[in-house]
Amino acid sequence: MSYSKNALIGIIMGSSSDSKTMKGAAEILDTFNIKHEDQIISAHRTPNRIEEYAKYAEKKGFKVIIAGAGGAAHLPGMIASNTLIPVIGVPIMVYNDKRDGKNDLRFSSFGGLDSLLSISEMPSGSPVVSVGVNKSINAGIYAAKILANEFPELKKKISEYKHTQYNSVVKESIEMKKLGLSKFVLKKFK
Repeated sequence: MSYSKNALIGIIMGSSSDSKTMKGAAEILDTFNIKHEDQIISAHRTPNRIEEYAKYAEKKGFKVIIAGAGGAAHLPGMIASNTLIPVIGVPIMVYNDKRDGKNDLRFSSFGGLDSLLSISEMPSGSPVVSVGVNKSINAGIYAAKILANEFPELKKKISEYKHTQYNSVVKESIEMKKLGLSKFVLKKFK
């Protein structure tokens, strides 16, 4: 079995508007050449698809499911309660971008805390791992780390990724020290 030829990770989300946040998970998995399968499954509008998807994911041999949801955020927990596959929940800050064709976005007054609590406070016996609000990239990295236990070459890729991050921070620190904080900020964030 190969992680680059067969989808071993499923990425699901409650609605098309969640795709803007969930694309980060897909992008980081693509960086590691990990094949994934992506779908929209609403816990509230298509509840019968939850059990169907859980069975499908098990049959396909998925190793991890990344589930993003906003508001009440039932999707990650409902998937987890229907499968033995580990589920990583991505709490999504709800905003409404479909208001009368206007460009102004209206954000939830809870700032994603509602979703975070809904996902992280699953009852004992039906766990879901949760990343931070809108942190789908972290969900992708976490899923890759789970797969890396089975694929040594993937473990090496993740190690190289972390090394690149380290070098990037050291390089920025050297530049800041050289320029001074004020000039560094002007250059970096102009």
